[in-house]
Amino acid sequence: MTEYFIPASAGESEYVEKRSQFLGHVRPVESEEEAKAFIAEMKKQYYDARHNCSCYILKNGVERYSDDGEPQGTAGLPMLEVFRREGVTNLVCVVTRYFGGVLLGAGGLFRAYTKAAKDALDAAGVAVVRRWVETEFSSSYSAAERLKLEASAFDGIVTDVDYAAEVTIRALVPEEKAEAFAARVFDLSAGAVEVRSVGESFRAVKVR
Repeated sequence: MTEYFIPASAGESEYVEKRSQFLGHVRPVESEEEAKAFIAEMKKQYYDARHNCSCYILKNGVERYSDDGEPQGTAGLPMLEVFRREGVTNLVCVVTRYFGGVLLGAGGLFRAYTKAAKDALDAAGVAVVRRWVETEFSSSYSAAERLKLEASAFDGIVTDVDYAAEVTIRALVPEEKAEAFAARVFDLSAGAVEVRSVGESFRAVKVR
């Protein structure tokens, strides 16, 4: 089963180190053209900044980075390493630096650009893109919380809960785990709860 992780939305960050201001920007993209266009947009918006360092990483294996005048290896590559480490793809990141008059040294720059990129990703959140089975099941109030936890245990995402005479729970479950999840719920409830499949979809769902 193919799955991959992307930014859940746009994300921004701000970090100040010895009066230098670092502005991080993360965006989800689908192509190298989108990534380059965003980098150009940021350079235009922050034309008065000393540096607009950037990187992007795409699902097709393309990776690029630029130190934009910072010492080699202190900006673009450390930013790219953040996203490699986090396992996310299809994104572009630009970190803008307004120089504060105090030299940070290679180590200081490395840490600052790394933090700005990671904080921007944290602000964006992370979504997983994969095929999901859309499930629905009804249970007693006493069993509902346990069954919601079971959905999470199978890497599912509870999307809706209706409270009426019974509790109706709707959850997205990874395609390859849907059958095992239904069997688990059936066993836990001694046959009282049956998980129904109401559809399938391939989409991004925020996971953190």
